[in-house]
Amino acid sequence: VDTGVLSGLSVRMDTELETRSARIFELAGTTFNINSPKQLGEVLFEKMHLPVLKRTGKDKTASTAAEVLEELAVSHDIAREILDWRAMMKLKGTYVDALPLLVHPKTGRVHTTFNQAVAATGRLSSSDPNLQNIPIRTELGREIRGAFVAEPGHVLISADYSQIELRVLAHMAQEQSLIDAFRRGDDIHD
Repeated sequence: VDTGVLSGLSVRMDTELETRSARIFELAGTTFNINSPKQLGEVLFEKMHLPVLKRTGKDKTASTAAEVLEELAVSHDIAREILDWRAMMKLKGTYVDALPLLVHPKTGRVHTTFNQAVAATGRLSSSDPNLQNIPIRTELGREIRGAFVAEPGHVLISADYSQIELRVLAHMAQEQSLIDAFRRGDDIHD
């Protein structure tokens, strides 16, 4: 991982988060802890009188969950701003700030752990870091992916591991009918 790229990205994101926070505070007419569901609920539903779409927990407080904010965002700019702020905070905390801490001091690389018996589906999962969920759909996600660099003389690959277990089985067993089906692009389950 190119920690220099991530460091620069972290600084840029801090600036962007400050700008987004200021916009949220401007729309709300007050400052508050955007990360606090209690304070956010008070601002949105008590101060700004946005409609309460869902209640949560024993005390039946107004929900500030993502699906509620998505619905409110259709007609209230502050909800869209909060969703965008949360998304950026998550990317920053999960990848931009966390990945440099996972670089091995001797190799200078990140080394994931593949887990064989964790996912309920029985598939392999990856942790510390989870390399299966590195974002790509947004420009910011592509910048995060761009921080992954191969050793000189090597390349990185990104692969969809659809039906990987069956593909490995077909190869190891030299099961020609399965091999042929995969080569044709057939849906094995059909």
